[in-house]
Amino acid sequence: MADDNKSASHEVRSNLPPLELHVPQPKFRPGDPVDYSHIHVPEAGKQARPDIAADAKETNELVYDLVRVLDDDGKAVGPWNPKLSTDILINMLEKMVLVRAFDERLFRAQRQGKTSFYMKCRGEEATSVAAAFALASDDMVFPSYRQQGVLITRGYPLIEMVNQIFSNKGDKLKGRQLPIMYCSREHSFFTISGNLATQYPQAVGWAMASAIKGDTRIAATWCGEGSTAEGDFHSACTFAAVYNAPVILNVVNNQWAISSFSGFAGAERTTFAARAVGYGIAGLRVDGNDPLAVYAATSWAAERARTNKGPTLIEHFTYRTEGHSTSDDPSAYRSADESKDWPLGDPVNRLKQHLILLGVWDDERHAALDKQMAETVKDVAKAAEKNGVLGHGLHQPFATMFEDVFEELPWHLREQSEQADRERAIKWPNR
Repeated sequence: MADDNKSASHEVRSNLPPLELHVPQPKFRPGDPVDYSHIHVPEAGKQARPDIAADAKETNELVYDLVRVLDDDGKAVGPWNPKLSTDILINMLEKMVLVRAFDERLFRAQRQGKTSFYMKCRGEEATSVAAAFALASDDMVFPSYRQQGVLITRGYPLIEMVNQIFSNKGDKLKGRQLPIMYCSREHSFFTISGNLATQYPQAVGWAMASAIKGDTRIAATWCGEGSTAEGDFHSACTFAAVYNAPVILNVVNNQWAISSFSGFAGAERTTFAARAVGYGIAGLRVDGNDPLAVYAATSWAAERARTNKGPTLIEHFTYRTEGHSTSDDPSAYRSADESKDWPLGDPVNRLKQHLILLGVWDDERHAALDKQMAETVKDVAKAAEKNGVLGHGLHQPFATMFEDVFEELPWHLREQSEQADRERAIKWPNR
């Protein structure tokens, strides 16, 4: 036994330095001045655009670059310029402004106690709206919780979204989901999950099934950069690479996973787009605040998937201007100047400036659009409030608690349902 103890011990080697554990630290915290000098923003239009049929390794340099179309003056330049019509660009701007107005209104509703929870996507609108414009309307999307722009772009009724947020009697999900976790089969929008990265293998599996059936639809999925540390992300990448799944894997790098900065997910070592290189799939790193770049990259990846050239991983380099959710206070962990000094600007303003440069837009029209969208959302929210808000009793019928799990209700649940109805009639006879 003594020999065993001796073999388990060791002596510190005095001729070697002691090992040190590296713990990533953000470059600035509350009260610190902001310095973004470590972020290299390349000149717009200088990034090569590989052929759709190019081998995946021909995109390797692009995972370290930043695909940009709009320059600092708002001009669309370079080979990635999608050359969209002004009608499409204005429609895209309208949807982004609508998403922002929706966020503002429902955020206030949470502060007023009308719902328990909300998550805004301010600053990230292009990563969902512009991407939705580039996809076919029936391509299946597997979103994270900041892709409300996809659903709005696809024409999902705003009142259905608000009903779900309020968990009222008009909620099609019957109060069984957290607010903002929408789903719509009719709009090819898979159920949002609060469990991180679960949608990644689901998207790849759906894409594989589409290929097996000989369908023409592809899948697209989104996650935050922090979620790339989850095992589901890597399992999905493996299956996508091995089976050449027709899927777009979007990573929205908004710099923060709640209070943990992107370094904890590996951003200090390399880009998130670079994960594509290790799996042998195509990869792009894109200016996520440039709607035209997001559209162009998504369109490129979609055509690649649709022509059996395999999956593409897109990192959208952007910034989360608001807190993680209504439960979060970002002033506790990041500098107050981070948002205003972000070097890639604001996606709505950048598209607005591009349209002004084209001579089809101006500040007056934009102000009118802001007002119009705010009024639209206000009217929808008031209509939804008639169906009830948090804590006001206008919810789903009591019996629905026992429905939608079994095709035929088992005897023991039928007994529980009947007992619940009897007790409810005693406690609340007028309801």
